[in-house]
Amino acid sequence: MILSLPITVILEAAICLGYSIWQSKPIGPIIFTSIFANLITQSMLWIALNIFFQHYLVTLFVAEILIWMIEGVGLNSFRANRLDIRQALTLSLLMNLSSFGLGWFLRI
Repeated sequence: MILSLPITVILEAAICLGYSIWQSKPIGPIIFTSIFANLITQSMLWIALNIFFQHYLVTLFVAEILIWMIEGVGLNSFRANRLDIRQALTLSLLMNLSSFGLGWFLRI
């Protein structure tokens, strides 16, 4: 977890930056929300993986779906982000697919 959290935060912040520029959304609040959400969801992910280590892949996929939804709702909840639920879930999906993909191939 110690190595995966900063890598995830940096990668997902880059996704947030690109999305914010592309969609003309506020950069700072969206990145702040992403970092805050990652601190919570990464902790939850590692706890779940340690508790259910016998079912690692199932736990990982279920947790990633929940993380996508939690972060999407979080991005939507902070009004300063100016994201409707569709935009928030899309951004969350982009963020989490990128970090999941990188983590899957790098085995972080």
